Amino acid sequence: MDMEPVNSLIQIKGIRDGLLATFAEAAWEDQCAALLTQIDERPAFFQGARLALDVSSQVLKVNDLVALRDRLSERNVTLWAVLGESPVTEHTSQLLGLATRISKPRPEDQRHADAPADDTALFITKTLRSGKRVEFPGNVVVLGDVNAGAEIIADGHVVVWGRVRGMIHAGAKGDRSAIICALDLSATQLRIADEVSAVLKPRKNPQPEVASINEEGYLQSELWRPG
Repeated sequence: MDMEPVNSLIQIKGIRDGLLATFAEAAWEDQCAALLTQIDERPAFFQGARLALDVSSQVLKVNDLVALRDRLSERNVTLWAVLGESPVTEHTSQLLGLATRISKPRPEDQRHADAPADDTALFITKTLRSGKRVEFPGNVVVLGDVNAGAEIIADGHVVVWGRVRGMIHAGAKGDRSAIICALDLSATQLRIADEVSAVLKPRKNPQPEVASINEEGYLQSELWRPG
């Protein structure tokens, strides 16, 4: 029997706390292989990711999850939650210290999620400190800095009138025309759609920059000359 294409076995999307992988009905070994293949094909995208699994009715024992958790760890991916319909799987996950529920968005996050994406902007008039995570289905404008350990995930553009040391993901739902602008773009990581930058080191004499995906399909930055 021919095996199903890898991409038909798994769907991966961004959620508030990381990434969620949803498996189609298949043998556990095939599901794991599909997941690891996707990670190996885009290692930069998954680097340091927190991953939750939706395994539906799959019945999993301790050895099943421990083996996958170890293989994910080798790829610098953290397994933090397993969602499923089986009481056995739920009990196994809890024994391993894994979450079995995904928290609902806070009221302010839900309000943002309900906002229309087109031409909608979230204005933040303060510095985002370490541990702060902002998600918004439109554009994000920050009048302040984005410190190391802070994250911005936007479906549209991200403009920072200040210094960036944290992680910024623009065009999070696949918009490759999104851009990231900042007065000092020394981010831990930049992402636009599914393209990921290397770590950017702080500059001695920073200048305003804009990051975008060029005609060759790669993420690049250049001097930002507003107007």
